[in-house]
Amino acid sequence: MITMLVTYAGDADTPFDRDHWINVHFPLVRESWAPYGLISAAGFFPQADGAGPIAVGVVNFRDMAAMEAALQAPETARVMADVAIVTAVQPQRSVLQPL
Repeated sequence: MITMLVTYAGDADTPFDRDHWINVHFPLVRESWAPYGLISAAGFFPQADGAGPIAVGVVNFRDMAAMEAALQAPETARVMADVAIVTAVQPQRSVLQPL
């Protein structure tokens, strides 16, 4: 399994539609990327006392090839367009390699 972290940075004043992200965006991610090897997708909101991460998505794929296929899939344009509905912040992706 390979994990992709999707991190949004900001502060208390950064607009971020939490309800849309959890209830619309993640179902869209699951629907779009499941055929390519998505295992699970979830998000959380770190407790913060200033600027830093305001939301983190944890997206698990079967393997690196599955993640790469999903990111290159035509459905990914729809996933990325939906991010713009959630926030103007550009997410940062990082990949956690298995131990």
